[in-house]
Amino acid sequence: MTPKQFQQAVLTWFDRHGRKDLPWQQDINPYRVWVSEIMLQQTQVTAVIPYFERFMASFPTLASLAQAPLDRVLAHWSGLGYYARARNLHKCAQTVVSDYCGEFPRDVEALTALPGIGRSTAGAIASISMGLKAPILDGNVKRVLARLHAVAGWPGQTAVANRLWQLAETYTPDQRGNHYTQAMMDLGATVCTRSKPRCGDCPLADACAARARGNPQGYPGKKPRVEKPVRSATMLLLEHDGDIYLEQRPPSGIWGGLWCPPQLDEDDGGEASAQEWLAVRDLHAQQIQTLPPMRHTFTHFHFDISPVWVQLQNLPAQVAETGGGWYKLRRLNRPRAAQELGLPAPVVKLAKQLLALQAPLLAESPAS
Repeated sequence: MTPKQFQQAVLTWFDRHGRKDLPWQQDINPYRVWVSEIMLQQTQVTAVIPYFERFMASFPTLASLAQAPLDRVLAHWSGLGYYARARNLHKCAQTVVSDYCGEFPRDVEALTALPGIGRSTAGAIASISMGLKAPILDGNVKRVLARLHAVAGWPGQTAVANRLWQLAETYTPDQRGNHYTQAMMDLGATVCTRSKPRCGDCPLADACAARARGNPQGYPGKKPRVEKPVRSATMLLLEHDGDIYLEQRPPSGIWGGLWCPPQLDEDDGGEASAQEWLAVRDLHAQQIQTLPPMRHTFTHFHFDISPVWVQLQNLPAQVAETGGGWYKLRRLNRPRAAQELGLPAPVVKLAKQLLALQAPLLAESPAS
């Protein structure tokens, strides 16, 4: 199959079957394409749609995003995970405003130099919103090209990545690059899927080397298995009369900028450590109870959380040296609480658990 035949097959398929009604495909501009591409990294389309719509409602322009406090941006990202994406998004918006007068540069190399924008994301922005010829190589495109040419090996390896980029550049057309880019992403997402490819519906099936070999699922190669390390911490659920204390985490590191209970890292002392933490701050507990442990898995490690519920006798004005605040448990259990405040998923789960334990007591108090 020649590059021209490949392009024609993909574009004809897109005209008939491609997705054209996704929110970021409406009112196309570099800002909307950029936000959608960052959100879609490591995240399914169905999960991204409501986040994208809320994000655009609150930050309709790049300037509004650049001017917004990072805390508010992180709150809108809460639940999507990989929070470095949100921090880079905010930093990138400010960079474009300060260095490019609020307009994304019309150059792939310059786009790639911006915070949080890699080569493939830059290509998507340039091709979809600017009409420039620029290849992309997201996970879906890697899968299509690796199967078409039976490119063995994990795409994270330099030699494999280089080969796939070479193919991506060869096939990217001079015309209709915006449709071609969307078509390749759609083809990988809806037809050439990871576990159950629908080869009978694929416009490239007759030329596909992996299909001819009878093992399309074998391409691309999988990442070598490495046992994930385990980190642990104790979380202190400081509670008083239906309120829980949360403090904002440092801007870098896990859950950077999000709101969490005080955390004792790499600690297995449980209630004893909680007592020591309280004594240092001259706080007094009415009751201390260890709750069931929880494991949260990140990309590169497991995080084991030991929650300790501390019912305080008094409600002090300030619990810790770092800035924090008291929040109603009922507020944290509202459907959009994570988006309003900026909470990691495990903290939302812990808040629900704590509310269930406190339900009889809270039922006697007026609604907040």
